[in-house]
Amino acid sequence: MVLLSMALTWGQNEAESEKDSFHFNFEPSSLSLKIGETGQVTIKLLNQDNKLANTSFTIYSANDPGVGPTPDWPGSSLKILPRASDSTGFAKVNVKATRTGLLLLKVRSVGSGASVVGTMEINVPYPPVDHLVFNQIPNKLYTETSTSFSVEVIDEAGLTRNDVDVDLTSSNIAVADFDIFGNLETKRTGRVTVSATAEGVTEQFKVRVVKNPVRSVTVSAEKDEIRTGDVLHFDAQALNRSGRSVEDAPVSYTYSGEADYGEFGLPAAGLVTEDGRFVAETAGIYTVTAFSGGYSDQKTVRVVPRDVKQNVKLVGHGLISDVFTGDLWVWAGVGKHEGKDFAATGTVFGNGEAYFWDVTNPDSMLIIDTVTVDARNVNDVKISEDGRVGVISREGASNRKNGFVILDVSDPYNVEILSTFNDDMTGGVHNTFIYENHVYAVNNGRKYDIINIEDPRNPFRVGIFELDTPGHSIHDVWVENGIAYSSNWHDGVVAVDVGGLKFSEKDRSDVQYNPLLMKAGQGSPSDPVKLAEMKDSKGRNHSAFPFLSQSTGNFYIISGDEWFPFGMNNLYQSKPSSPRGGFHFMNFNDPDNPREEATYMAPEVGSHNQWVYNDILLAAFYQGGVRILDISGELLG
Repeated sequence: MVLLSMALTWGQNEAESEKDSFHFNFEPSSLSLKIGETGQVTIKLLNQDNKLANTSFTIYSANDPGVGPTPDWPGSSLKILPRASDSTGFAKVNVKATRTGLLLLKVRSVGSGASVVGTMEINVPYPPVDHLVFNQIPNKLYTETSTSFSVEVIDEAGLTRNDVDVDLTSSNIAVADFDIFGNLETKRTGRVTVSATAEGVTEQFKVRVVKNPVRSVTVSAEKDEIRTGDVLHFDAQALNRSGRSVEDAPVSYTYSGEADYGEFGLPAAGLVTEDGRFVAETAGIYTVTAFSGGYSDQKTVRVVPRDVKQNVKLVGHGLISDVFTGDLWVWAGVGKHEGKDFAATGTVFGNGEAYFWDVTNPDSMLIIDTVTVDARNVNDVKISEDGRVGVISREGASNRKNGFVILDVSDPYNVEILSTFNDDMTGGVHNTFIYENHVYAVNNGRKYDIINIEDPRNPFRVGIFELDTPGHSIHDVWVENGIAYSSNWHDGVVAVDVGGLKFSEKDRSDVQYNPLLMKAGQGSPSDPVKLAEMKDSKGRNHSAFPFLSQSTGNFYIISGDEWFPFGMNNLYQSKPSSPRGGFHFMNFNDPDNPREEATYMAPEVGSHNQWVYNDILLAAFYQGGVRILDISGELLG
């Protein structure tokens, strides 16, 4: 037994040592392409004798800003064909650049043991600047005011450039001049030409500066006392000498405050917006000041603790001790199991298992069946609304036939595999959703495919939705009322009509207050139609959940982050990986002009998924557990 063990160990060490000597060779060693241009690279995985290593490898684009939770996450800034070598370790690859910058073509060996990794730089120069766009072009400004200007820079590829410096100037600094923050401060009456210049391209407009008629300011609010987190609207009026309102006079707001000491002695903290909405994070006395043209008025309010609390008690724990758990889904039993509750859980870095639980008694949850498929990750599990059909996703299959598996879960004690779907899904399916006899499957992180499962033994594809933005990628999709909400890293949240209810003026239900449904009615699973979107400037959009506020009627999409600022190597080695991130509340009352209004952040932990019940947010964090949050009322801050 000892000799056999030594022989096995020696054999493993020898194999690993041999693999350590493998290295990649790129011909050419680097490449320069224009955006949209295609180049060819020959890649070989060689052994210590500089001969083909007879080990295959995968090929992908890395260092894609805003794609995935880490810089090493496979992206799509390079279109690559083929995406894998042959079995000898040889590949002749066509690469097409879809965005500018210093891109990385990355390769990783396939097989047991430590991977061999190689990288090649592909430089895609930025196209010249084409034109500039001001955020506003007023034709008149009042003296003694400050107006903020920003400029969008568009290059010849039609891409917005955030790396270009813009110089803002005034033709007559005695009349108006810019400060270092892009604010145009008016001094006396006259005319000026405002210019923005970037890389030799200039955009201009003319503006008149006229005498400011404001002679006083009044400010009021409906309440003298609010709770922390409540939003109070201040109404400020700029008045002329006759006491009449000057409607186009700009009004600015500021606040000061003295916090109650409370439990921890926190300082005064609040926010007042340019339209006069105020919210405080700590209790105390706050004074809001409105000013215009050198005149001001103020109002003081008391802020008391919100004091919203509920007791939470842990009643049960379903433990899987030998592998990480992926997503879960809970549903009510049907047929002979009516009255019982069940759950399904996936596995990550495992052997392709999906576990099925009886959770009728949450203090004694039991595994009642296990389905094992060819996969390393069964990341996602979903159950149909009628509780009869289940779907589990597959990643890392030995034959690269990933996709998803369709299950009969009407008897959770005896789950049956009905069919598999892997057509054009070799890159893996990470997330799925079941809605009205269709599966929405996130395919290879690039798009979601829409599969008809009316006959779950014979599924077939009916539609695809994919963005056309440079370097796009997708993580998740969620469907509600015929609207698909997808999470797309730097492309943010995207709402798509896949069979949304047609809006009826006779419908007085809450559904009519979802403004996306008012635009819907043209799309279907076979013809998805994009309705609205909001990009994520940090590129961390990992999840999205629609939220119709029961207390205000406002419609939000709650966006969740996923971010591993220190990389994921520790995660792969079962060590603390310290993820970060939070939840962002995007107001979609006007789908054509959505805006982020509030954020919940726990700085020391990383967000993952979310669920809304009435006006309560259940927020899941990697190393921060579950937090139950009051999201009633208007949201701000």
